[in-house]
Amino acid sequence: MTKRCRTIATVLHGMPSREDTGCPRGHRICWLALVVLILLCKAGTAESSQEAQFLPEVDAYLKLKPDIRVSLQAKDTREGGDSTQAEIGPSMEFYFKPLIRLKQIAAFDLDDAKSRPLVLTAGYRYLWSPNSAPTNRIPIAVTSHLPIKAELLLTDRNRADLDWSDGKFSWRYRNMLSLERTLTIRTYHPIPYASAEIYYESQYEKVSTTEIYAGSLFPLGKHIQLKTYYEHQNNTGKHPNNQVHGGGLTLNIYISREGH
Repeated sequence: MTKRCRTIATVLHGMPSREDTGCPRGHRICWLALVVLILLCKAGTAESSQEAQFLPEVDAYLKLKPDIRVSLQAKDTREGGDSTQAEIGPSMEFYFKPLIRLKQIAAFDLDDAKSRPLVLTAGYRYLWSPNSAPTNRIPIAVTSHLPIKAELLLTDRNRADLDWSDGKFSWRYRNMLSLERTLTIRTYHPIPYASAEIYYESQYEKVSTTEIYAGSLFPLGKHIQLKTYYEHQNNTGKHPNNQVHGGGLTLNIYISREGH
C-alpha cells in the first residue's frame, strides 16, 4: 500500500424532550455503529491502496429571514472516490419552525439550523481539477435534527447530487448520520461529534463509498466557528479499492441580516 501526501491549493483561487419521543432512534444509532464496523473490517483488505490528505474549506452563511438562509461554500474535496477537486457554489436553505428542546441543545452552536427539526437545501456547485473535465452539480438535501437523551443531537441528512460532466449525467444518493454533544469548559463550549456517511453511485449501481468522521466544533466569537475533523474513507467503485485517511479544517462564518 502506498501513501501520497497532497499539497492543497486554497479553493478561493481556482435533540423533542428527554422523554421518549417515539422516533426510531435506536435503529439509527445501531446503523451508525454498523457502518463504522464495516469500515474497520475493510481497512485490512489486501487489494487496496491508501492515501493521506488535508482538506481546507470556507463556508459563509447569510440569514435573510427567520426561515431562509443563503450560503457560499469554497473548499477542496474528495468525495465518492473522485480525485481531489476544488469546489465552489451557493446554496439556499428553508427552515421549519424551531423546537424548544432543539434550541436548548444547540444554544451554544452558531449554526441555528440545528434548532430546526427539518431543513431543506438546494444549490449549485462547480467542481474543477487539473486532470479531469469540470463538473456542474446540483445538490438537494433534506436534513432532520432530533434531540435524544444525554443532551445528544442526532442529525440525519439525505442528499442527492445531480452531476453533469463532459456532456454526461450521473447521480449519487448520500445518507449521513451524525451525533454531537455540547460540552461546557468554564465559559467555553466546544462541540465534539462523530458521523458516518454512505454513497450510492449511479455509475457503479451500488453503495460504493463509506466514510466516517470524528471531530469538534470550536466557536470563536459571535460569528466564527472552526470545525476540525479526522476522516476515513473507503471506496469500492474502482479496482483496487481505495482508502483515504486525512484531516479537514473548516471556517464557518455566520451573518444575520437586520438582526434576525
